[in-house]
Amino acid sequence: MCNLYSLNKGQDAIRKAFGLTEDRTGNLPPLPGIFPDQMAPVVRRRDAGRELSMMRWGFPPPPKVGTQPVTNVRNVASPYWRPWLKPEHRCLVPVSAFSEYADTKPKKTPVWFALDDDRPLFAFAGIWRPWTGVRGPKRDEPVEEEHRLYSFLTTEANGVVGPVHPKAMPVLLTTEDEWSAWLEAPAEEALKLQRPLPDAMMKVVARGERRDVG
Repeated sequence: MCNLYSLNKGQDAIRKAFGLTEDRTGNLPPLPGIFPDQMAPVVRRRDAGRELSMMRWGFPPPPKVGTQPVTNVRNVASPYWRPWLKPEHRCLVPVSAFSEYADTKPKKTPVWFALDDDRPLFAFAGIWRPWTGVRGPKRDEPVEEEHRLYSFLTTEANGVVGPVHPKAMPVLLTTEDEWSAWLEAPAEEALKLQRPLPDAMMKVVARGERRDVG
């Protein structure tokens, strides 16, 4: 389960890479460690093109499944997730690297994955929704309000991620064609992108830090 990722590229790089027509994030600093329930930038399709805005990471859980935000989605056939797989609720989550925890002793070790050592931008295949309730890290003194929440799809692990986290890996989208398909295509076509990235297209780039320092 991916519960940590980074975005170390500046706004200009994000705007150019994703072909944004509007940026609502304000002054966006590099984000070397993004954790569940924090705010992070998300790309979604709007009438005029693509918009970058801030959303909070983690959907409300399905009924009777607990209280923790759901950060990763695997079972897209579930009736709980199907309404949010329509094009208007799909999004791209900009990323430069993501982390899984190796099961080491005495404590687990963060292992960072990226496309290569330069950490070029890619995207998680995300979904988003509005939701009214109390959310946010405790230090932010969360209050009840309307939130925009996001999560992203996972799939089976490839040969790079599998030795560290064999259960799953995020769905990584790396090209403009994939980004356009995820934002615009019918669900049955878009969900064909729920597959592991080929091993040759990514690598381990760091170990041992909870923030990506590359």
